[in-house]
Amino acid sequence: MAERPEDLNLPNAVITRIIKEALPDGVNVSKEARRAISQAASVFVLYATSCANNFALKAKRKTLNAGDVLAAMEEMEFERFLEPLREALEVYKKDQKGKKEVSEQKRKDKEKKNDSENDKSREDEEEEEQRMEEPEEEADEEEVEN
Repeated sequence: MAERPEDLNLPNAVITRIIKEALPDGVNVSKEARRAISQAASVFVLYATSCANNFALKAKRKTLNAGDVLAAMEEMEFERFLEPLREALEVYKKDQKGKKEVSEQKRKDKEKKNDSENDKSREDEEEEEQRMEEPEEEADEEEVEN
């Protein structure tokens, strides 16, 4: 577990992308500034996680949930981020629900396909059995005639 900010290294590509999206075009950021922003982001993540964990512990849970994070943001006096976070959470939940529904539909379609293939296989087997029995019946009839 990372106990110090320097133990947690966020990917440089992610930090660079966030910085570029936050600044107007044409603004350059030095390596030193990117490193400072990366360290500040690490401190923020550790602090937010620690605060959220406290809420989970108070509720006698080991798993942090979105409510814990939102409560932590409020405790850290980042109230202005609560509404955008709630909106982002709703979008995430809708996306996950959609993915789950698509996955469930694929599973049902696959089961239907397998069932129809199994039914066809059973029909083929039954037809084969009937064909195999027909010569036996004919042979039995010939023996009876003789």
